Amino acid sequence: MTISKQTLKPVLFWYAVFISLFHIWINVIGGMSNLWFNASHFSLLGSLGFLTYKASSASSDENVHLFDILLALATLSIAGYMIGYEESLYAVANGNMRQSDIIYATAAILLAVEMLRRTTGWIIPILIIVSVSYVTWMGNYISGVLAFGGMSYERFAYRMFYTDEGLFGSIATISSTYVFMFILFAAFLLKSGAGDFIVDLSRAFTNRFRGGAAQVAVFSSALMGTISGSAVANVVSTGSITIPMMKRNGFSGIFAAAVETAASTGGQIVPPIMGAGAFVMAQITNIPYTTIVLVSILPAILYYVSISVYVHIYAKEHDIGAGGEKIALWPIVREGMHFFIPIGVLVGLMVYGYTPTYAAGYSIIAIIAASYLTKNKRMSFQQIVEAFAMGAQNMITTGVMMIAVGIIVGVINISGIGVTFSQLIMEWSANQLIIAMILVALASLVLGMGLPVTASYVVLAVLSAPALVGLMVSPEMAALLNAGVQLPEVTMYFLAAHLIIFWLSQDSNLTPPVCLAAFAAAGIAESSPMKTGFASWKLGKGLYIMPFLFAYSPLITGSWYDRFEVFGFALIGLVAFATTVEGYWDRKLYLLERALFGISCYLLLSRDKMLGLGDDIFKGETQLVHLVGAGLFILMMVYHKISTHKKLNPTLTTA
Repeated sequence: MTISKQTLKPVLFWYAVFISLFHIWINVIGGMSNLWFNASHFSLLGSLGFLTYKASSASSDENVHLFDILLALATLSIAGYMIGYEESLYAVANGNMRQSDIIYATAAILLAVEMLRRTTGWIIPILIIVSVSYVTWMGNYISGVLAFGGMSYERFAYRMFYTDEGLFGSIATISSTYVFMFILFAAFLLKSGAGDFIVDLSRAFTNRFRGGAAQVAVFSSALMGTISGSAVANVVSTGSITIPMMKRNGFSGIFAAAVETAASTGGQIVPPIMGAGAFVMAQITNIPYTTIVLVSILPAILYYVSISVYVHIYAKEHDIGAGGEKIALWPIVREGMHFFIPIGVLVGLMVYGYTPTYAAGYSIIAIIAASYLTKNKRMSFQQIVEAFAMGAQNMITTGVMMIAVGIIVGVINISGIGVTFSQLIMEWSANQLIIAMILVALASLVLGMGLPVTASYVVLAVLSAPALVGLMVSPEMAALLNAGVQLPEVTMYFLAAHLIIFWLSQDSNLTPPVCLAAFAAAGIAESSPMKTGFASWKLGKGLYIMPFLFAYSPLITGSWYDRFEVFGFALIGLVAFATTVEGYWDRKLYLLERALFGISCYLLLSRDKMLGLGDDIFKGETQLVHLVGAGLFILMMVYHKISTHKKLNPTLTTA
């Protein structure tokens, strides 16, 4: 028995609207415990998901099967049981669980696994099954450091269903509060026309530069990243406009798709909305989200500069000119000036001390109100309810995924395997930070082949962040940390370690063989998915360079003077890096030129302090090694320009 999706469409639409309104009400007004709210969050999104996503590729695209409806109702019943029977469970929490408690706890796990299978594939469900097996019985059969004595399934079910260690714990709280509200905020911005404004503004800024269409893609994806926080969504929204524009400008389909992929991947590292992982980071580290946002601004700029330089070199090498005629900036700004109001409200409220949840809620109201300051872009009632529906629909995969990943995190905490894994990293790396970072990068690449970025970050953060922190601080501090002593001066190192993992986790969007953002861009460009993936991986090298700056420079851990010092020289270093990798600037570089540019890049990005200068003037240290690198870079650029000019104008060469 089936029901037509067309028949269910209006029902699902208004159900999605209700879900968004429910989340706004609880997040802003309150009135429900975290456990009840998180269970409701799962039940509402999961039930909508079972009616939206089909069971398999063989299932009908036009109809919803009765079995899907039954699964949706079963998912809804999870919240009902939690609300109705939570208090009575506490009376037997120290004894035996009732049979119905075990049934509902098991049902919640299985429903979460099935919903994940439908939306993300088999990898996370398999990891969850292995995790549950490990902690309940399989750990008994493993010898060595990974051995685990095990626990009864009854006790495991209790901890997964009724405590902060499992399905409806801290990770689920992040999903139901911060992440949902920011995704809803992004939906309102997009429905109000912010996406078109961003592309138009980007064209006005970059269309007259060489390779202007590709620069539009870089600039617009960076701006879209400030409100989106999703690489694939960024590709689909801006790429549908910028990729055809780049191809008309003369770029190949592969390069156009790669530029859009690399630029869109940066959406999760661009403040003020940095993807769900940044909210998880704030929860795990107990560092305010505003602090994470502030220290992420300079690295995000560096990442996009690195892509822009690649585009510039490619355009010069293939003689691609500007994107087209000059576009007046002021009319575009005047027409879309109201979009700056909600962004300003969001940032202002968070800086003032409001939680991100409250800030996002009030910013949604600001979007609607600001639209009425214009004549042509006022949000109608239809657009408002569509934004509510879009927010809930866009949240299905992320919400269910974050809840289900709570099982893996719970198993890691219960079994203590996180501490064991950190010790193994330190042992395998021989206490060398660079080797540990390479191990984490490889692990993130492998996990990223099957896990979404947020899930990859969460798993790696729990497993490897303590090891990275231990290698970044002095041996004395590391010993105190291992003894459980909390040191305020280590806070920024802790943040740097998490940002290293967070940035490395992004590479799954653009690194073959599984790179969802690259595949989405390839579909728009009609290019080879794998070739697009390799090209985007090359353009996105900033994802690997920035983590090394986090680890070996004061870009995160230092004073603001130190950060700007690293930032300034890193800007030049990234130009030197792209020139070295491409082997081209105004012409093809000779081998010696390429080597010298490479040396200047190393010096500009180096952590080594050869001699401190300017200490009497500045409260910081200007690194001579950076000055030497900058001098070498300038010398090479001057030589390159002169030799190229003489080569192109031989009559000017004197005897």
